Parts: sequence; C-alpha cells; structure tokens
Amino acid sequence: MEALIPVINKLQDVFNTVGADVIQLPQIAVVGTQSSGKSSVLESLVGKDLLPRGTGIVTRRPLILQLVHVDPEDKRKTGEENGVDGEEWGKFLHTKNKIYTDFDEIRQEIENETERVSGNNKGISDEPIHLKIFSPHVVNLTLVDLPGITKVPVGDQPKDIELQIRELILKYISNPNCIILAVTAANTDMATSEALKVAREVDPDGQHTKVYFGLLNAGCSKILIVQIDIQNIYKRLDINNKKSVADSIRDEHAFLQKKYPSLANRNGTKYLARTLNRLLMHHIRDCLPELKTRINVLAAQYQSLLSSYGEPVEDMSSTLLQLITKFATEYCNTIEGTAKYIETAELCGGARICYIFHETFGRTLESVDPLGGLTTIDVLTAIRNATGPRPALFVPEVSFELLVKRQVKRLEEPSLRCVELVHEEMQRIIQHCSNYSTQELLRFPKLHDAIVEVVTSLLRKRLPVTNEMVHNLVAIELAYINTKHPDFADACGLMNNNIEEQRRNRMRELPSAVPRDKSLKGPSGQLVSPTEQPPAEGDGPKVCGMAGGAQGEQEGGSGTWRGMLKKGDEGQGEDKTKPQSSVLASPQKGYAVNLLDVPVPVARKLSAREQRDCEVIERLIKSYFLIVRKNIQDSVPKAVMHFLVNHVKDSLQSELVGQLYKPALLDDLLTESEDMAQRRNEAADMLKVTAAVIICYRWSKNERCVFKEKNLLLTSKSTLSPSGIFGAWIFDRYLKIKD
Repeated sequence: MEALIPVINKLQDVFNTVGADVIQLPQIAVVGTQSSGKSSVLESLVGKDLLPRGTGIVTRRPLILQLVHVDPEDKRKTGEENGVDGEEWGKFLHTKNKIYTDFDEIRQEIENETERVSGNNKGISDEPIHLKIFSPHVVNLTLVDLPGITKVPVGDQPKDIELQIRELILKYISNPNCIILAVTAANTDMATSEALKVAREVDPDGQHTKVYFGLLNAGCSKILIVQIDIQNIYKRLDINNKKSVADSIRDEHAFLQKKYPSLANRNGTKYLARTLNRLLMHHIRDCLPELKTRINVLAAQYQSLLSSYGEPVEDMSSTLLQLITKFATEYCNTIEGTAKYIETAELCGGARICYIFHETFGRTLESVDPLGGLTTIDVLTAIRNATGPRPALFVPEVSFELLVKRQVKRLEEPSLRCVELVHEEMQRIIQHCSNYSTQELLRFPKLHDAIVEVVTSLLRKRLPVTNEMVHNLVAIELAYINTKHPDFADACGLMNNNIEEQRRNRMRELPSAVPRDKSLKGPSGQLVSPTEQPPAEGDGPKVCGMAGGAQGEQEGGSGTWRGMLKKGDEGQGEDKTKPQSSVLASPQKGYAVNLLDVPVPVARKLSAREQRDCEVIERLIKSYFLIVRKNIQDSVPKAVMHFLVNHVKDSLQSELVGQLYKPALLDDLLTESEDMAQRRNEAADMLKVTAAVIICYRWSKNERCVFKEKNLLLTSKSTLSPSGIFGAWIFDRYLKIKD
C-alpha cells in the first residue's frame, strides 16, 4: 500500500505539467485562518523549517507538498546517486531537475515563485507550487497548503479578497476525493472556527473532514476534549523562540508525557504523521475503484489520440512516400465517393461535381431563353440586311445563321462558369482530405503546405486547358450551322406544315368576291362592274413589283421594299370590301414612298408578310438553339471530366512524387510542429500514468501482484520491501516522463 502514494504524487505532477484536470485525485487539503498554524503543522511533518514566515497573509499560492520516504538501504534512491550531498533534499516541479539541499533556499524559492505570479504585495493566485521533499524521516504523504481565510484586504489585495480566498479553498476541498484538515488554535472556540465552517459547506456530514488540529502553549490552562479525529500539537512558543523543529518535537513529546500522559500516545507530530499516512492510503484505496473506471476511459482516449498523432519518424523516405500515396488515394476516393470519411452535412467531392453538372449547369442552360435579347424588329432588320440591294423572293438563310449564332454564343458563359465551379470544388477536396482523411499531415505543416501547393498548381494548369476546350465546343457549334440535322429537319417540316395550314386558313377566310372569275370580264378586258372586279386584275402592279407574278406571293417571298411598304400602309386589319379605286391608287403611293432616302420608322405596324417572315425565323432559331443547347449540356461535363477531373486524378500521385520526393527536401518537409510534438509527448505521458494507476488498483485489490518483465518475477512476498520493488518498477517501466 505504500506504493500508492508515490504513484498518486506522480499523477499529480503529470496533470500539472500537461495542464490537465481530468481526474479528481485523492489528496489532503489544509484549511484554516491566517496565523492559525497551518504552515507550522506542515513543517512539523517535514521536520525542517522550509516555509515562509511573516505577519498577515503569507501563503498566497496553494502549495502541494509531497513527502517521499527514502529508505537509506535502497541505493537507487540515495543522495549520492542523485548528486546530492546529504540524506534530505527537495525539488520543485517548475525548476525541473534542480535539487535543493539547503532548506533556506527552498524557503527563498517559494517566496520568489509566489511573488513572480502573485505580486510582491499581498495578492493571491490559484496556480499551485509543487514541492517534493525526499527524506528518511518522513512518511509518504501529500498535503495541500491553502491560503489562510481573511476578512480585511491589505496591501494591493482587492476588496473582494475574502471571496477570492473562499473560492480558491472551495476549488480544492470540493473534490469528493479530498480529505479536509481544518486547523484551528486550541485557545479559540471551535464554534467560531472559520475552517470548520468552510469544511461543513462541502462536507456537512463530516465524512471527509477527518482531522482537526489544535495549537496550544505550555501554559495553556484549558485543554480541548480530544476525540478520535482531533490531534493536538504543541508549537506556538517554539515559533516565537525560533526553536528548531527537531527540538520542538522533542519538547512536545516531553510536554505531553508530563502534562497529559494518558493522551501522549495519541497526540503529537509523530502520531499525526502516521495518522495522516494511514488515512491517505486507505482513502486512496477506497477511491481506486472509481478512479480505475475513469482511468480506463482516459487510457482509451489517449491511446486513440496518440495513434492519431502517429509514431516518431524513423524512415523519412518511407514516411514521405506513404503520406503522399495516402493523400493521393484519399483525394481520388473522395471524388469517386469511396472515401472513408463521408460528409453528412453537405455534398462534397464527386457528389458536388455531379450536382454542378446536372443541377447548377443544367438548370442554368434551361433557363436561357432561345429568343432572349431578340425583338421582332431585330429579326426583321436582319432579314432586310441579309437581302442587300436586291429584293428576295424568299426569307434569306443568311439572316437565320446570323441570328442563331448570336443566340448560341450566349451558351459559352454558363459553360465556362461550370468549369470554374468544378475547379473550386476540387480545391475544396484538398482541405477536406487534410482535415478528415489524412490527419497525420497536420503533424508536418511544411509537408501539408507543399502538397496543397502542388495540387493547387496542377489544378491551376489544367484550368485554361479545360476552358479552351469548352470554348472550342461552343466555337464548333458556331462554325457550321447544320440545317440538315435530323432533329432540325423534322422541326422544319412540321413548321412548314403549320405555316401552310395557316395560309390555307387565311385563304378560306377571304370574301367570296376575291376568287378570280374570267366570265366577269368584257371583250375588251375591262371590268364589267366597278364594285365586283376580280382582285387579280388589280394586282397587276403588285405582280410587276414582285417580279415574280402571283406565285411569288404564295411562295412566301420577302418581296420588294415597295411591296412591304404598301402592305404597311394598308395594314393587316384593312377592310376586305374596300373599293377597287383605293386599291388601284395604293401602288402609286407605295412607289412614291420607296423613293425616300430616310429609313422606315420601326414603330410602324408590321404587315402580315413581315410578321410571317419573322415568325419563320424565330421558330427556326428556337428549334436549332434547343438542339445546340442539348449538345452543349452533354459535351461540357464530358470535357470537364476528361481535361480537368480525370487528368488530375491520373497524374496527382506522379506529380506529388516528382516534386516532393527528393532527398534534399526530406528533413524540411518532415519537420514536425512544436505543438504536435508536445501533444504527442503529453499523450504518451498520460498513457503511461494511466497504466501505472491500473496496476496500482490490481495491487490494492489482490494484495499480491506478479510482474513478468525480462524473466524477472517480483511479488509482494519478496524479501525486498514492496514499496521499494513496486515503486521502482512503476517509475522505471511506466513513469519515465521527461521533466
């Protein structure tokens, strides 16, 4: 059982070193008011004057005092082996391996360390000071000396100093595994003891408040009723007379034997030390089952954490190649959707690329209006410009090509945007692989940065190539307007049928006087009746103007400027029963307008023929645009996959190896960050300590522990002391923690 206290001490050192407070360890906390004698009690247990003295508040930082019994016969712990000239020495945790043999230096170091953190006046701090004392005259014990309870602030202490001290004390004694030692003077009424009051706040049943101390003088005429959990120490006059601790202990024993012989064997410093040692050992043993459960959980956590940090690098070439290969594999797997770590919050990798192709890009193309940006006047102007100075019988095909190319060109911008989105997603995959898939890259920040730079450079080089290919896809569609395309031919045939059907419907809607009838003409060819003459004779000027007869009108030609202007003057909704005299006068009017030098106003109402020509062009543009859009929607994702995604997947590993796998770069790339190395060491230390605690639990439970290490069998029945064997085995095999 003696080995339990050193292990708990070591555990406290490790937790303080790594800055972790993950386990509430068993400990003894000393609580009392200012000048009640807390420090004097601790000095009595050590047997040396080592704590600062003074008036008012002296203890301004918690002092964790660890007493380690050194067996003089155990050569592994003698002062000679540690370079110490003497049998007693001390060590501070903050000074690492520095050894103090002069206890006056220990007192001075405590004062210096207190002033360094708490100031040189009267401020306090909750940051503890760890002091370990090695001596053959002490028992294995650990105590926490806390600042004394005060009421009135002094010096640079804040006004709420009382509240701060109470919170600091409660921070330690609220630990359910803490034994509370309430120190009060013997000449003070215990009913007014602040130490007992604070202890009762966290331990109302008194289960953890094991011992109360009373300080009395030789001339004290009143003695306390001594109970099981009360120890009396004779000390106050020794302090005032500056007597040594050893002399004080001898005088204390003589005083108790003379004044209270019936109580002498259950009071005093020596009995106090043995009692505290026994209480702490039994308390640790009682806390071990719960401590073991917590330690097992922590051991699994730190083992997983240590595995994520990776082992120290031994073969740099192999490690570098392994990391490069793993990153390239994870990058490709993320694109393929077979990665180990699958994101559940959002789409990533190949899934997002698919979404870009079929949702973002597809919907963007579908939202492009085939006739967007085109007005009827634009179409009509293009038709007229395509005819040049010559009148055309038919709608010129050049106008269709001119307008359809203009519309197809609008597909290039969303196509290039698709390439940009895929490029951005492949950049995001780099970060995804670094954060989730290959966490060991975080060990080597320079290697991580180099990999990111290489992959980014590769993507950057492929971006203009992919953009050029997408640009060429649109240029290919613009280079040749295939009017013989099967889908376009079918659309044209269907459209011609619709136009012909509409023409027939208009012909059927004409008045009965319109059809040509030669029986109405006289022998001289003049009209028999001015009101019922056939329109064919009146169309004579129009036929001449069309230069193609009445058949040209039926074929849907565009006609001459004079003919179109004449139709514009007549209007589409002109009364069909208008007298022939008005019809005969219109060619002269249209002929005169055709001689004007100014362009025709665009705000005029289009004639039926102009509307029909524009409708034909618009339908052709829409039909052909849908064909090209379908081609672009299919070919752009294929081009992006071939020139960007697949190319990067195929050449990623070779690119990384070619640029990074060089002997001259090994040392630089595989340099760990200081933070990562420190975290690995802390995790390894915590893992070793947790293993030691688990072994301690087995020792206390079975009271017999067998260890097999290099054919060495050690048991608790060995002739050597269990404390020496077990403690040495623990520290040598499990607790080799770097200071």
